[in-house]
Formats: sequence, structure tokens, C-alpha cells
Amino acid sequence: MKAISNIYLTWRKGKGHRRHIIGVLRRNATDGVRFEYIKDSIPKASEDGFAPYVDFPDIDKVYKQNVLEIFGQRLVKAERTDIKKYYDFWELNMKMVEDKYYMLAYTQGMLSTDNFEFLADFHPIKDLCFVSEITGLSARKVDTDSVKVGDELRWVKESDNKFDTQAIQVYKGNILIGYVKRIHNRVFSKPSKERLRIVVKSVDQNGSINRIFIRISY
Repeated sequence: MKAISNIYLTWRKGKGHRRHIIGVLRRNATDGVRFEYIKDSIPKASEDGFAPYVDFPDIDKVYKQNVLEIFGQRLVKAERTDIKKYYDFWELNMKMVEDKYYMLAYTQGMLSTDNFEFLADFHPIKDLCFVSEITGLSARKVDTDSVKVGDELRWVKESDNKFDTQAIQVYKGNILIGYVKRIHNRVFSKPSKERLRIVVKSVDQNGSINRIFIRISY
């Protein structure tokens, strides 16, 4: 999987709150998949109410056993009746859907019962395509008519963001819509980033725009 570097575990208090990058999953041929917390991030996250993942309670430990098996429980079961629609939404390579590391990277392992997400650090290689989400919508109250499925959006690296030095702003024309998710935005700082495109994948709205999913491709 040349497109995927590490996968970062993030957590936030809830919608509208800042994501904390609290852990990292690494995979190599020798050790398989390892998980460890990013200890420098824990104090700030704890101020928001963060508690360690139940199955990985020790923030000082490097976990090497059953990491994918445990985190893989968050993945959608292939037996679902709408599984084809789910695969299509996340633009998955059908040859890779049995690979839990790949699936966590591309579907983000989100559940309605907690606020953890798995965000991959992608490389801009040929045919890269992944689905992400625009953040910061609640601060902007984007007009419901301003963004539609299929719209191509413009991205700009923000030069003075004190919270994230790799922050990427997303515009529809001259209107600032929001930002690319943390970690996912790193791909825009890598060589050949100019070829990256952002297209609106899905818009969730009910009187106002709640979520905008985007397709990032190379």
C-alpha cells in the first residue's frame, strides 16, 4: 500500500471541538501493526475529557498484539445488505477490502458511539483517491445553495494557523467553506501536490449544511 504511510488515531470531545492526534498505528513486514499513544498530545486531550481506548489503557506501552483485530471491530461487516453502496461511497479498491489496515485508513473507522477517528497520512501517488470531510463548517454556516455534489473546490495552504502548521483551506470560488481534516491535509504539503484535486462527494443538509464529504484525488 504505497499510498498509505501511518494511520493516526484522533479524538475530539464532540462536534465543533478540535481533534487531538492521540495515537499512531504503524505497519511493517517485521513487526506487523503496532499502536502507541503520542504522549505529548495526551495532556491537552485530557483537558477535553479524553480517556485511553478501553483495549489499550497504558499510554506508555507500545502495543504489538492483536492491534488490527481490536481496531478492526470498528469496521463495517461485509454481510451488510448495503455493503456495495458503502464500498462505493468510500471509493474502495475491491481487491483490498479484506485488509483491515487499508479499511481503517480509507473508511476512518468512525462509530456513532464515540469520537475516535483513524486518519491516514497519504502519499500523492498515481491514482490516489480517498474520501475525507471538510471541517470547520459550524463556524461558517455555509449557505445551503453554495455547495453541490460534483463541485470542484479550490485549496490553499494557510500560512498562519497556530493550531496546525499544515492547515489547508477549502474554497468554493472565493467563499471559504472550511478546512481539510487534520492528517489528511498532509498530502497537500508533499511533492507534486499541485496535481491534487478536491471534488464534493456528498452534502448532508437539513435546513443547513451539516457535513460535506470530499473526494481527494491525484
